[in-house]
This record gives sequence, C-alpha cells and structure tokens, in this order.
Amino acid sequence: MIRCLIIDDEPLAQDLLQDYLEDFPVVQVVGVCNDGFEGHKAITEMQPDLVFLDIQMPKINGFEMLELLEKPPKVIFTTAYDAYAIKAFDQQALDYLLKPFSKERLKQALDKVLSENHKSVDPTKKADMLIREHLSGEYLRRVVVKTGNRIHIIPVEDIAYISADGDYVKIFSEGKHYLKLTTMGDLEKMLDPLEFIRVHRSYLANILEIIKIESYQKENYLVYLKDGTQLPVSKSGMVKLRKALRI
Repeated sequence: MIRCLIIDDEPLAQDLLQDYLEDFPVVQVVGVCNDGFEGHKAITEMQPDLVFLDIQMPKINGFEMLELLEKPPKVIFTTAYDAYAIKAFDQQALDYLLKPFSKERLKQALDKVLSENHKSVDPTKKADMLIREHLSGEYLRRVVVKTGNRIHIIPVEDIAYISADGDYVKIFSEGKHYLKLTTMGDLEKMLDPLEFIRVHRSYLANILEIIKIESYQKENYLVYLKDGTQLPVSKSGMVKLRKALRI
C-alpha cells in the first residue's frame, strides 16, 4: 500500500485527484493539505510514502516546503506551473503532471512510483536538486529557514550578508541570524549576482548594504556594511566589487 498526501490549494484539483485515485487500490490518501505549511506539518506527522505536490501556493510554495524537510518523501508534481521546468523536474522528481491531466497519465506516474529504485538518490539530496533545478532561469526572492518548530521567510532585500559556517550558512538579517543547511557555492548560484557579491570565500554581501570599501594592507580590503559589520575582501572578491560598482 502506498500512503499518499495531496498538497494543493485548489479544491477542484484536490477533488479530481482523489476521484482518480479511487481507481487505484494500491494507493491510500492519508490527508489533503491546502498550503505548504499544512503540508510540512502533515508530512512530518504522517510520514507518507508519496506526495502529490502543487508548486504555486499561498504562504510558502512547493519548493520551499521541500527545502524544509529533512527526509522528503517521493514527490509527483501536479501543477499548472510554467512548462519550462518540466524536463528538469522529470530528471529528479518521480513525475510532473501538468494540469489538467488524465487518469491514464496519472497511472503512468504511479507506475513510476512502483518501479522506483529507493536507493538511487538520497532523499535529502533529491530535494536540494529539485530546488536548484527550479531556480535555473530565476533567482531567489526570499529564503526560507527553519528554527526549531518555527519557519522564517526572509526577503532577500532584508539580508545584509551571509557567512559560511561548516556545513551551514549563517544568514544575517535585521539584527538576527539564521542557520541554513546549504553551501555558500549553491546559495551564491541562487542569488542575483547584481545584488549579492561573493566578497570572500566565506562571505556573500548585499551590495546595497555596502557603505565603504577600505584598504587596510597591501592589496587587502575591508567592506563596511550599514550595520557596522566589517567583512574581508579577497582579490577575486575585489574584482567582482569593482565590476559591480563600476569603480
């Protein structure tokens, strides 16, 4: 028996999928959620085998919800989201059903679930790859982090800078900081290079937060941010700064 969860903010889409799934006795619908917050809670509590997941939802979207999960279940996207990402998702998600889809198309997706090799891709790596594929062609406008049981949604314009911290990055925003499990390299690719500069291998700085660049040793520099923070600048970082600031 495949225990599945439906996460979609459209009641008609929820009802249609449930009607379709009644013809597949191998699948048991254990819950229906209206947004990413509900979905995150339900996945954590119910531990379903499979999630039918919409992308564009209120509060947090499907990608952001996946990013918050330590061990994401298998995922089939059921969405009317722009078709440019379909090929990318087909490589990582079990399937991508573009609404409106037929019962026969759903059967094809479920056949993939049944034949899935559970050891082919680590689930935490799969979620990370999905997020990166989603972001090919667009940059992050907000960063979602989880602290205990709380979920924080941080607009990128509110981020002053980001520092490396072992297997995590530390995001500094409005006098607070948040840990996120990702690498500086991956996060740098997700952020607009016109807004965030890798001034040092350990630091990404919001260019709008920089108020001064100062030399303190031969060929060594510091950037000063609005909140008083001083960040070291590497040689390659200085090249990027000069190009971005046209100096």
